[in-house]
Amino acid sequence: ALIRGVTREGVEVVDIGMVATPMLYFAVDRLGAGGGIMLTASHNPAEYNGFKICRENAIPIGEASGLKEIEREYQQLGPAAGEAMPARDDESSARGIRRVDVVSDYVEHALSVGEGRPSLRVAIDCGNGMASVGLSPLLERLDLEVEQLYFEPDCSFPNHPADPLKVENLADVREAVRRSGADFGVGFDGDADRAIFVDELGEPIPSDLMTGLLARSQLRRHPGGRVLYDLRSSWATREEIEAAGGIAEMCRVGHSFVKASMRESGAIFAGELSGHFYFRFSPTLVADDGIAAFVALLDVLAGEKRSLSELIGPLRRYATSGEISRRVSDPQALISAVEAEHGGAPEISKMDGLLVRYEDWWFSLRPSNTEPLLRLNVEARSQEEMVRERDSLLARMEETGTG
Repeated sequence: ALIRGVTREGVEVVDIGMVATPMLYFAVDRLGAGGGIMLTASHNPAEYNGFKICRENAIPIGEASGLKEIEREYQQLGPAAGEAMPARDDESSARGIRRVDVVSDYVEHALSVGEGRPSLRVAIDCGNGMASVGLSPLLERLDLEVEQLYFEPDCSFPNHPADPLKVENLADVREAVRRSGADFGVGFDGDADRAIFVDELGEPIPSDLMTGLLARSQLRRHPGGRVLYDLRSSWATREEIEAAGGIAEMCRVGHSFVKASMRESGAIFAGELSGHFYFRFSPTLVADDGIAAFVALLDVLAGEKRSLSELIGPLRRYATSGEISRRVSDPQALISAVEAEHGGAPEISKMDGLLVRYEDWWFSLRPSNTEPLLRLNVEARSQEEMVRERDSLLARMEETGTG
């Protein structure tokens, strides 16, 4: 139906088939397309399937960059516009459609982010999503012994939801790492633009710490480069980037904002707490890619010659709450009230919600970009202080009641 609607407007369609989202980004840039549309629910349940849209060079179209205008135009057309579409005709539907296989070129593209090719044992959970389409041919190029979990795309997701950010969905890959003695494990989300890693002990690694670790290899390739990290990230993330000789810069949450910041600042790499890792693949393409993040970690391990737990251990030097979500009746009113209560803090940022930093602890309180939730992150120099401040803020959130 999408292809029929686009070709009906006289626009040529390049059909690249069933692929992961990073493969679409690559194809849009490589083929010089005017834009791209991915049909995906991403990490969400299958019933959230929809369109993820980008412009030329895979520049994202989000709420602040065109999506609201598309919504308004659709509402002006009304439901009759869709009903007026002619029934599918196989002969007419083939006009204006070109089919292209991008898999082999994408593999070269993903491999370009790292040169190290260590001989390791890894456990990989594709969650019955689309990661395997680009990952399987890439693995043929590497000297890895792979424990494969759920490589078969299946939109019913029979094994677990394809959202590795939820620790319960990492249970199988964690068990596979321990059972097989793997050097590390990775879980991909449904469209493979996110990846969550676990070390050789089966322990999940927060993605802000992984951002600091992956920045090491990217900065070896681009000395002195700028690296972005989202405002929920640990103090350790910035410290690791700077220790590797990079310029660390905080940015707001959300892939459209991160990519825009990377383009504006010339950043070489970025990472978010949500498991998105962003690479400057070329002067024209900045994109998040879970499969490329897997390659980048191989490059780190090849260069560092230590286990993943040994590399990450020193980064776990602060006490963190992890991201906690709550429904509140009036998120903006609560954020304003909390800001007033912390007006004497040394540093306050309203880049995205509210970020308050003290010498010994900090917190971020921000509304979700995708759900009706308020999200809290707290970090402190000691576990006791983190728990005390976390519980105080949670109690403040509970006072407002749920919406």
